[in-house]
Amino acid sequence: MNAAPALIGYMATVGVVAPRLILRSSWPHRAPALAAVVWQALALSFAISAALTAYHLATPTEHLHTGLLGLLHACGLHANVARPDPGMAQQLAVALPGTVMLALIGSFALHVLRARSARARHRDALDLVGRHSEHLHATVLAYDAPAAYCLPGWRSRIVVSDAAVELLSSEQLDAVLEHERAHVAGRHHLVLAAAEAFASVFRWVPLARHIKEQTALLLEMIADDRALRTHSHAVFATAMYEMAAATTPRGAFAIGGHTALVRLRRVLGPRRAPHPVLRGAAAAAAVIAPVLPLLLACPPSLG
Repeated sequence: MNAAPALIGYMATVGVVAPRLILRSSWPHRAPALAAVVWQALALSFAISAALTAYHLATPTEHLHTGLLGLLHACGLHANVARPDPGMAQQLAVALPGTVMLALIGSFALHVLRARSARARHRDALDLVGRHSEHLHATVLAYDAPAAYCLPGWRSRIVVSDAAVELLSSEQLDAVLEHERAHVAGRHHLVLAAAEAFASVFRWVPLARHIKEQTALLLEMIADDRALRTHSHAVFATAMYEMAAATTPRGAFAIGGHTALVRLRRVLGPRRAPHPVLRGAAAAAAVIAPVLPLLLACPPSLG
């Protein structure tokens, strides 16, 4: 039996239904790290499903004979359709899923390299106009607005404007820098690049349209939570408010930006962790989702 119909149904569930359920839920903002893993797991599951679907559409089966061409031949279209070559079907069975995976890998590499190049150019500029502060372990940049951001990756750099240094208290400034250190330590640029790659390849899918924006927001919340481990909510919220309007260069993470208002409400609002059952279910879904397409494509034998 050909598994393509089941895989297509599963792709519809993962690509259309699952994102809507997550966006309507409140738990992702209460457990951003887990939510980011769930989004990535759904993207991986969808990609595996797409590759396996392409394989099964091209693979000879009992009912489809030698794939789609075999189906046309079996329906009596002998005059217009030559009898399909099993060897060609096998080549398609390898080429089609391979194309899907290579597109994702290539897109990921492209996003990583583009961001890396942009960060390298910005680092070169910082070497000319910025000054390194041993006390802050950051580069201080002459800028008339309070701003702070990090350039992750190899030769990572944390940058803060001299206006921020003058405006913020020492505790507020340390909270801001801790937020940026979280991005560097967590290698958040790679997680975001993976989301961008998926969004580029499957851009017509609702999951792809949401994953980039949601991943970027959740990564900022993860960094917020790290800063809140050592600083009070009031201190961090005040610092975030002062930095909310700051702009950042391409490839950088910043404490401000368009997500600041949502995150500020989260920091100042009541803190409730998701119910352990809900957390366990989300974690289980993240583990199981990438495996389900394999089970649909190769169901276990019952005897």
